[in-house]
Amino acid sequence: MPGKKFYITTPIYYVNDQPHIGHAYTTIAADVVARYKRQRGHDVFFLTGVDEHGQKVQEAAKKRNVPPKQHCDELCVRFKDLWRALHISNDYFIRTTDEAHKDAVRSALQKLHDKGEIYKGSYEGWYCLPDERFWMEKDLVDGNCPECGRKVEHIKEYNYFFKMGSRKDWLVEHIRSHPDFIQPESRRNEVLGFLLSKDLGDLCISRPKERLAWGIPLPFDEGYVTYVWFDALLNYASGVGYPSDEKQFRTRWPASFHLVGKDILTTHSVYWSTMLEALGLPLPESIFAHGWWTINGRKMSKSLQNVVEPNQLVDEFGAEPIRYFLLREVPFGLDGDFSRHALIGRINSDLANNLGNLFSRALQMIMKFSGGEVPAPGAAGEGDAELKSIAGGIVEGLNAQYQVLAFSKILASIWHLVDFSNKYIVVNEPWSLAKSDEKRARLNTVLYNVAESLRITAVLIYPFMPQTAGRMLDQLGLKTDASGVDPGSLKEWGGLPSGLKVNLGDALFPRIDEKRAKKILAGAEPAALPDQATEEKDRITIEDFMKVDLRAGVIREAERIEKSKKLLKLKVDIGSETRQVCAGIAESYAPEDLLGKKIILVANLQPAKLMGIESQGMVLAASAGDRIILAGFNGGEVGPGWKVK
Repeated sequence: MPGKKFYITTPIYYVNDQPHIGHAYTTIAADVVARYKRQRGHDVFFLTGVDEHGQKVQEAAKKRNVPPKQHCDELCVRFKDLWRALHISNDYFIRTTDEAHKDAVRSALQKLHDKGEIYKGSYEGWYCLPDERFWMEKDLVDGNCPECGRKVEHIKEYNYFFKMGSRKDWLVEHIRSHPDFIQPESRRNEVLGFLLSKDLGDLCISRPKERLAWGIPLPFDEGYVTYVWFDALLNYASGVGYPSDEKQFRTRWPASFHLVGKDILTTHSVYWSTMLEALGLPLPESIFAHGWWTINGRKMSKSLQNVVEPNQLVDEFGAEPIRYFLLREVPFGLDGDFSRHALIGRINSDLANNLGNLFSRALQMIMKFSGGEVPAPGAAGEGDAELKSIAGGIVEGLNAQYQVLAFSKILASIWHLVDFSNKYIVVNEPWSLAKSDEKRARLNTVLYNVAESLRITAVLIYPFMPQTAGRMLDQLGLKTDASGVDPGSLKEWGGLPSGLKVNLGDALFPRIDEKRAKKILAGAEPAALPDQATEEKDRITIEDFMKVDLRAGVIREAERIEKSKKLLKLKVDIGSETRQVCAGIAESYAPEDLLGKKIILVANLQPAKLMGIESQGMVLAASAGDRIILAGFNGGEVGPGWKVK
């Protein structure tokens, strides 16, 4: 009996250029969820693919002096090759040049036209070629596109329009009554703000052939091709049989998750939702918009020569460390800053030192102290109950965390088990237990429990690092495929059979030594772009310095931030208000020692999120090595809110 259906999609990616780290990020995230759901017994369908129509693709092909279809065929292969390299387990790879998709688009257009949902009218406005989108003059920012900031072109022409504007109130009500429809909550609020702040116009869904020939012709007017977004969004339906395979479509639709970047949330939450409503089809259960990756604090751009190519990363570090890093480093939904330095740090710390060394150490002890066989557990002792409790707690919370795509939290909880398993070995000292026959029963228990914790770890990390999970189970002597082990079964401790013959293999994650790290960093990622380096050498003027608003503040509350060794959350009184500030001082100050302390706060700093908590300023401090000393005032005369000059 097949399990509950689960349908997840990525956006379909434009083939106007090479795949980049943003494409990889979304697709890896979707793959992790798909693998987890398959483990839980769901009937999963995972769709990804490429968007091959539109003016950007036509222009890219023209620059290469090749026909658009040839350009698409060549770029399409690069996406498929990358997904294989990253171990992506999609069930179907859709292309908008597929005949089945083109038929679906024309069928949907004809249906809407017959229902009176599409009409022809004149249009005059400003057109952004990179975004392939019209804008009203009032929407422009300094005369440029409000989305990408690039130049727009004034166009007046006849086109076909979809009656999107009449569905504004319905869409607002749907979003309000379905809290999970748009995730995370901040993005949901953005869409509601967009809808409530302005009139929702009708959507231009055609382009004249004399201006754009590369597209799907309208079924009711061959002189026009379909607007690329109307075409592309329908892939989510055509990819599961709409409208030709009614049985498959009825089984799969609606989608459980559409994963998208935050820059295309409006098109998915507004365009796609109203299209579906007009077609009489259910809306997806959830649209999740994640953030962007920057590099050295800057948006990736070909002109800045700072684009991170995932194929190169796989060649340098391997697929599984990349999968781990992207979903561990930043909470899914927020923006993140990519650096090879941080990636190397995660590989050496989390993967090589913590998990890799634990696994190697455990197998070596079983080889040395138990003849290479997993022993049967005997006497109970220190740490046993806590080890089992930690493992059980992770499993208990998994479903809820996957439902909100809390990948970073999931991995942090798994690594809590890894860290405690290392501590468990240190506390129980198997090497000492092995010296006494009287302690053999306790030794057997310790060795068994560590091996069992590693079995559980392997099953839990399978969605993120499937090949690593397979290697771990194989070296533990299990012939089980982690994809077939339901994480729910891990609630019961003791699933690892005793008597299994373990086998030593190569290190799970070889450490990147200092020499290799320097070579990687020197060749791939300058510490600063040329214009940044120049700026850093320049002195600032007094006018620049005077822009910084420094205020005296008094710390009223202080507490540690869960999962962070360095951050404290402070409540700082600056007279007119109390600010919440995240400060990296936890290794130098205990929270209770900070209460009442007078500090200096940068009060006009742009708010930022650290560990998911908003920080509304920055405290000043001096540092030397690991030592940090807060700047402030000892006297009683200076009050909160006083300006520092």
